[in-house]
Amino acid sequence: MNDTKISWIRRYQPLLIVAAIVLLLGAWWAFRPEKLFINQTVNESAPFASGGDPQPEYTGKLEGNTHHTSGRATIYKSDDNKRYLRLSDFSTSNGPDVHVVLVHADDKVLGQEIVEGLDTVELGTLKGNHGDQNYPLPDATNVDKYQAVAIYCERFHALFGVAKLEKF
Repeated sequence: MNDTKISWIRRYQPLLIVAAIVLLLGAWWAFRPEKLFINQTVNESAPFASGGDPQPEYTGKLEGNTHHTSGRATIYKSDDNKRYLRLSDFSTSNGPDVHVVLVHADDKVLGQEIVEGLDTVELGTLKGNHGDQNYPLPDATNVDKYQAVAIYCERFHALFGVAKLEKF
């Protein structure tokens, strides 16, 4: 390098270091690489265990290609007409901003890894990437319209896994 370039780098070195740190922190926040190595296990009991026998209405097997996802998704109806989604024997890879949503089962984009513009019913942020967990369905949810469960990363519009629900 010539002397002019070296003196420019030395003059702006503190600014370049601060910019590099900000860039690295932004990349870490966006991608959360530590989540690739950290598993979070949840073992919730059924929320309606004390209210009598829940009635299973829909069930389906969770599957994912790029992000290995497995388990069973079942929608139960309790005695007080509340509905709950229960993920049992659930396992998926971890990631940032992962949510559990209901989607249309006949949506053609469900076979893709990256999707945008899904018509969804939000059930909540994924509680853990392993174990049994429960998500209450909003009261006005039309389960006949949304007959699939998706594990979905909102930040990157990535589908981790999908279960097409069938009547029990």
